[in-house]
Amino acid sequence: MSKKHPIISVTGSSGAGTTTVKSTFDQIFRREGIKAVSIEGDAFHRYDRAAMKSELTSRLAAGDATFSHFSYDANELEKLAEIFRIYGETGRGETRHYVHDEAEAARWGNAPGTFTDWAPFEDGSDLLFYEGLHGAVVNDTVDLAALADLKIGVVPVVNLEWTQKIHRDKAQRGYTTEAVTDTILRRMHAYVHCICPQFTQTDINFQRVPVVDTSNPFIARWIPTPDESLVVIRFRNPKGIDFPYLTQMIDGSWMSRANSIVIPGPKMDLAMQLILTPMILRMTHDAKRA
Repeated sequence: MSKKHPIISVTGSSGAGTTTVKSTFDQIFRREGIKAVSIEGDAFHRYDRAAMKSELTSRLAAGDATFSHFSYDANELEKLAEIFRIYGETGRGETRHYVHDEAEAARWGNAPGTFTDWAPFEDGSDLLFYEGLHGAVVNDTVDLAALADLKIGVVPVVNLEWTQKIHRDKAQRGYTTEAVTDTILRRMHAYVHCICPQFTQTDINFQRVPVVDTSNPFIARWIPTPDESLVVIRFRNPKGIDFPYLTQMIDGSWMSRANSIVIPGPKMDLAMQLILTPMILRMTHDAKRA
């Protein structure tokens, strides 16, 4: 970790809501005049779309039905760790973009399913912001958790996560429920062994919990709304967290454990603003003093 060049890492699996969280961070950065450089977890996939399909076919032929983008070896985690380390030391680094669709292809000038070239960060940034699947990985080859200064986990309960993924992939990618179900099953091994352990490394977790029936996510006709949800916010180290202030400011909230607060679903953005803004300001203040 580096006081002079801090790193914020937001980790959550596909469909978890990390994009919404990123927009909240963007609001904080804009309001407080903080210049952040952002990197996306997709940029560190090891394979482009065509190569991933080929690799999946090879793995299945060899009897491996668990390989997915969640897997460690499907990603350039050593490269990500190197960029975290270099940024923490120098405030410099590089990234690229994975082009998902035609809209992004028009923006970046690359075909969908391919990567742009690596390009250096802009100079003069106040912090580095990562959002993706593997921002707090600790395994035999990398320790990304040790390189990030503030680690945020975004993880809905699993039935809600599956419901969100099924609806998103059917609506945006034209997949059938059966095809999405196959993807979920293929990812389960890596979800258990690669994704879940990261949430013990994160400093704060935001877990959305529906309060409507999601017992069979594979036939759910709609995604539970924020009004039909609660959010559990867990602090790994609650020291210094002003829980009475938070419960007073967030109507309908309460403490469920000594390190956890529960809030109504629509209040998640407000809670993030209240909790994260002072943390980010403290990080950037310490960076300037350093």
